Amino acid sequence: MNKVIDYRDVELHRQDLIALRHVNLSVGEGEFVYLIGKVGSGKSSLLKSLYADIPIAGGEARVLDYDLNTIRRRDIPFLRRQIGIVFQDFQLLTDRSAYANLKFVLEATGWKDKSDIEARIEEVLRGVGMLNKSYKNPHELSGGEQQRIVIARALLNHPRIILADEPTGNLDPATGEAIVNRLHDIARQGTTVIMATHNLSFVDQFPGRVIKCENHTIS
Repeated sequence: MNKVIDYRDVELHRQDLIALRHVNLSVGEGEFVYLIGKVGSGKSSLLKSLYADIPIAGGEARVLDYDLNTIRRRDIPFLRRQIGIVFQDFQLLTDRSAYANLKFVLEATGWKDKSDIEARIEEVLRGVGMLNKSYKNPHELSGGEQQRIVIARALLNHPRIILADEPTGNLDPATGEAIVNRLHDIARQGTTVIMATHNLSFVDQFPGRVIKCENHTIS
């Protein structure tokens, strides 16, 4: 199995405080990983470090083909293009339709051909069961529907890694289950998925590897 993440004795800081230390983490292609731990335990810091939003303070860190200790600023967008991010609070553009949200991302990441853009948007929307609601603005969609659009957005550029930060936090239990099930489907198709969650029932219902953030480290 190809490694997509390789952290060795990594230390991360937030506002000059140690968020995590002695982080040893190796994740392979197509793995589904749960990241659990209390609020403030370092889950978000770890996820943000993976796409170079938080610098590596110590140790060795590789994500995909990039050394995070030496990555150049101009290369960070290329790393991020290979990582899809699913946020708890959706972060959709509220002034445009679901379709236009996805089109904006593709155009911002260098897609030019109109027919290619249309075909890719249709493909990801069909994959999350939202093709028939693509004309609606976010406020016209339920929380679960918005999260499906966010997953579609995360998949647009054929990412090798999906990072989901509490993706079910604002959803009812049944909708949350459907979202986690969809993320597991994505992992089965070969994309690595790392999901931070407070909800331990998902771990029983949809088994995956579990990593715990506690006492400023992981286990």
